[in-house]
Order: sequence, then C-alpha cells, then structure tokens
Amino acid sequence: MFNKKPLADNTRRPSTGAQAKIYSRDNVARYSERARQRRRGRTVRRVALIAVLGVLLSATTAAGLWFATIMGKLGDSNVITNNLRQILVDTDEAKDPFYVLLLGTDGRPGEDTYRADSIILARVDPTQKQATLISIPRDTKVVYNGSTMKINACHTYGGAEAMVQAVNELCGVQISHYAEVSFDGMQSLIDSVGGIDINATDDVDDPEHLDIKITAGQQHMDGATALTYARCRYIYADGDYTRMRHQRQVLGALANQILNNFDPTKVFDLVNSLSDMLVTDMSVQDIVSTVNAMRGMDVDGMYSANLPSYADETTVIDGQSYVFVYEDELKEMMARVDAGKDPKGPNTMGLSDGSSSTIGDLNENTSDDYAYGTATSSTGSDDSGDSGDGSDYYEEPTGDGNGYDANY
Repeated sequence: MFNKKPLADNTRRPSTGAQAKIYSRDNVARYSERARQRRRGRTVRRVALIAVLGVLLSATTAAGLWFATIMGKLGDSNVITNNLRQILVDTDEAKDPFYVLLLGTDGRPGEDTYRADSIILARVDPTQKQATLISIPRDTKVVYNGSTMKINACHTYGGAEAMVQAVNELCGVQISHYAEVSFDGMQSLIDSVGGIDINATDDVDDPEHLDIKITAGQQHMDGATALTYARCRYIYADGDYTRMRHQRQVLGALANQILNNFDPTKVFDLVNSLSDMLVTDMSVQDIVSTVNAMRGMDVDGMYSANLPSYADETTVIDGQSYVFVYEDELKEMMARVDAGKDPKGPNTMGLSDGSSSTIGDLNENTSDDYAYGTATSSTGSDDSGDSGDGSDYYEEPTGDGNGYDANY
C-alpha cells in the first residue's frame, strides 16, 4: 500500500491548532498569574510565620524581663545576701511546713539605716492550711557576736542575716524564708488588696504620736488606718504587747483578704505590687505556690502568741531597759509550735495559763483584758494572768508609766 515518509526527528508534532492553544497569549498570562499567586502565597506564609515567631519571642522576652525585674526587686541584693541564703533552709513551700521571719521596719525610701520595729516568727503549714504567729518583743535581750544587745539592734549590726541567726538561736528553729516591709510598704500593700476587714478591739487616740484616730469596733481599714492601729502603744496598759497583738490582728486580716477575698486571677498583679513594697528571698513561684496552697484557710483559727517574757527594774542593763524571756517556758512553747500544735503561749507580759490562743481570740479581747487577766480564749477558760513567778501578767516597770521604759 502507501508508505508514509517518517518525520526527520522521529517525533510527533502538535497540529497547528493545538500548538496555538498551548502558546496563546491568554494561556501564558494565566500561567504567569498562577505563578505569581503561588509566590505571593509562599511569601504571605513566611511573613505570617515570622510574625508569629516574633510575637512569641517578644512575649517570652517580655515575660523574662518582667520576671527578672520582679525577682530583682523582691530579692534586693543589699538585703538578701548570699550569706543570708546560706543560712536559710530549703523547703517545698506547697507541701512542707516552714518558718518565715517577718520584719516590719521604720525605713524610708533612700535610707540605708533603719530599725526592725516589728518581729514576727511565722510557721506555715500548707498541707493543714494552718499558720502560727509568734511576736518577739523588739527589746528582747540576746547575745550577738559576744555582745549583749536588744534583738532589733542585730538588724543594725548585721542586717537580715543577723536577725535570722538571732531568732534561730533564741527560738530553737531553722528559718526557711525572710521578708521585710517598711511602714510605707505595708500601708501600700493593704491598699493594693482593697483594704482589710478587722475588729479593732481598742480605741486609738494618741495625737502626740499618731495622726489618725480609731474607734473600736468591726470596720474596714485602708492602709493608713491599719498602720496606725498596728503602731499605737503608748496609751495602753501593757504598751508594746498590745501593739504586737494589733500587728498580728492586722496580719491575720491581710491574710484573710488575700487568701479568701482576693480574685485569684490577679495573683500576678499582687506579686507585681509586692515587689515594690516587700523584700524577700522567696521567688515568684514560692509566693504563688504558698498563696494557692493556703487558700481557704480559717484565719480566725491561726495560732497567736508572743514570747513568754517580762520587763521590770531587774531587766535594766547599763541604763538600757530590756525584755527577758522565760527560757524554759519558751522552749516548751516552741516544741508545741514545731509540732504544729497550739502554742498555748501568752499574749501579753508574763506566762500563759495554758489556754488556746488564736487570731479569733485577739479579735474578742481588749488591751485591758489581756493586761489585767480578764481575757477569754476559744477554749472557754480565762487568762488568769498568773505568771508563775508570783506576779500577774502585767507588772508596771520603771519608766514612763506606760508599761515600759521611755526608750522602749
């Protein structure tokens, strides 16, 4: 039949119509547009990924800077030194009972030298949601580096480290954490949580020393009012012991506000505020863990006492009026505290009669009740005031007629 001549290159070539279809101007434009869209899509995805990574990096960096800033403020290296950290004992704040030394100071911004005006040893038990507050009179006689001095003078000579050492030795404990706050800081802290609800057991009317007057009764206090209540002492029969009770009342009310009436979603805002007012070795995690573990605590059931102690004409050394502790009774009381039990300690000068002692008790008794032996406790027995040494709880020492020497 007919023989077809093969193509010279042995390939099939499209017809003129097909070739025109593939290489038409419209088709080339469509392919170019699709290519541009693919390139644009890849570019958008890259930009989006870079943006997301940038946001995450910025957030992480911001969080890191915030954390570092907060930690720098809380752990002021002028106060929280390496020597102090070596003395403090490690604990798991969410699981194990621990001791923290709380100091209220009369320091002002820019001052390098200031006194420990309020000294409270607190035992915190997160598993039992229980806490114990033990006030230490600031004029308590101790020996530091071979010298006899008032315990608050240890702060002047050796800072936080010396205070922890002194309280460890005095009370036979091992302190895990240290925190100090100034008068101004405490006032701001109370304001930052919206104030506190407290039953003021005593009037405050001391215009010579304090600007604010307070009428006894249940009330909501702002920071300035609460600070006034916690500082007043001259007008009461047992002077500084009433002040120490008021300080424990204020701490109890503050704990109740934070643990039971404070929005937990604002805990980091609280930490942020704390960093401007508080100096402590505790980290942000420590603070948050402790707050979360203690949330819901019955604050009225917090144990409360001061050191079994006295001050009179026999406690004056080289013209300085001291407070002496009853060492055997203190040892027995601290053994109960260490075991997580009711300290059954005194709440004024002298010794306890063995009655229960809680923040709730402080809220129900006046300064005169404690000074003159008519205070009642949650166990139903009264604080008869027998000091065990033949005297009542309160004995008027020499000095300014307000329960203490004028230097106290």
